[in-house]
Amino acid sequence: MRFGYLLALLAALACSTFAQAEGVLDRVRGGGPLVIAHRESSVPFSYVHEGRAVGYAVDLCLRIAEVVRQKTGRKDMPVQMLQVTPSNRIEAVKSGKADMECGSTTNNAERRKDVAFTIPHFITGARLLVPAASKVERMEDLEGRKLVSTQGTTPLKAAEQANRERLMRIQMVEAPDHEAAVRMVEKGEADAFVMDDVLLYGLASNRADPQALKVVGRFVTTEPLAIMLPKGDDEFKKLVDAEMRRLISSREIYAIYDRWFMRPIPPTQRALNLPVSYLLRDFWKYPSDEVPF
Repeated sequence: MRFGYLLALLAALACSTFAQAEGVLDRVRGGGPLVIAHRESSVPFSYVHEGRAVGYAVDLCLRIAEVVRQKTGRKDMPVQMLQVTPSNRIEAVKSGKADMECGSTTNNAERRKDVAFTIPHFITGARLLVPAASKVERMEDLEGRKLVSTQGTTPLKAAEQANRERLMRIQMVEAPDHEAAVRMVEKGEADAFVMDDVLLYGLASNRADPQALKVVGRFVTTEPLAIMLPKGDDEFKKLVDAEMRRLISSREIYAIYDRWFMRPIPPTQRALNLPVSYLLRDFWKYPSDEVPF
């Protein structure tokens, strides 16, 4: 009885090990779907409009999906979209629920312990979103006041660290998502929202009155944003990296960028008017998945 139980246990462990070792491309070759994780309100990178995921990062991931189809020979490969939040996005990729996370996620050393990243598609930094009439111009102006950020994000951690080190006595508040954080500022429940400035511009442009909010302050962080991938799946990562390099070297990525940052986008049909920064242009001269953070 014990011997039979031991054999069953060993068989189960073997199956588990095989499942963990199976890469994304192997699973797709076997008939499985490619699962793309997306966000709800990370304008213009990844958000929901009229019931479907759209955005700059989503477009890049759909380009990668076509390459996966070609590589695996699965012309009928289904693509499944999985909505994630800032707090569960890393676990979704780490656990295998998603094959790529296409949003506004920062590639940093802490996250690279659990997941992998491809070449950055954007470089930004965290700043402050405040009411247009606010006199707040920098984090130091928030001493003794409320600062909100989104749960599970690098700007939240950076603001908490700065608050501790500079003894600013800022009351830190966590919001479940970007939309909720903006509403807190609009309702006076927080004095400022710290987040990547490009996201702040996107969120403000989609409000009923975009002029009621403004982005202020120096960069609190430097954020290289990239598509998140499973850690240890070298074959899949090599394919994704190669497609990202091709998009950059062929300059196709610039047309995708312009569509989301320089032209009117839904739902308001307003343009963000954010050209490619000098930081990103320089980085794309020698595109790499290695970042010094």
